[in-house]
Amino acid sequence: MSDQKTNKQWQQELTPEQYHILREKGTEMAFTGKYDKHFEPGEYTCAGCGATLFVSENKYDSGCGWPAFDKSATDQGIIRTEDTSLGMKRVEVTCAQCGGHLGHVFPDGPRATTGERYCINSAALNFKQQK
Repeated sequence: MSDQKTNKQWQQELTPEQYHILREKGTEMAFTGKYDKHFEPGEYTCAGCGATLFVSENKYDSGCGWPAFDKSATDQGIIRTEDTSLGMKRVEVTCAQCGGHLGHVFPDGPRATTGERYCINSAALNFKQQK
C-alpha cells in the first residue's frame, strides 16, 4: 500500500460516506449506490486513490443491490482477506494501492465466466467513461 495517509487526511479528502466505507469498512444501503444500475462503457477506479479496479465489460446486474463484477481489472489491484465479522465467513476485497475497503467477493457469480461476484460499494468507486 503506497498511500499512507492519516485518518485526518482521509477525512479531508473523502466524503463522509466514502470515509465510512473505505476507511471504516462500512456498507452503503442496498439499491442506493449510483453505480448499481450503471452500465456505461469505461473503468471503475478507487475513490480513495484512483487505481483502476474494475472495467465495465465485467459488470453485470446481479440483483443484489450493489455494483457486481465477475472479475477485477487486474489480479494485482485487489487484495482478498478472510472476513469473519458479523458472524459470517466472507472474503473482503480491498484496494491494493491504498487499502480502502471496497466490499466482498462471493462464489455465486456467473458460472459461464469466473463464478465469482464482486459485490462493491458505489461510494468506494469513481467512474471514468470510455472515450
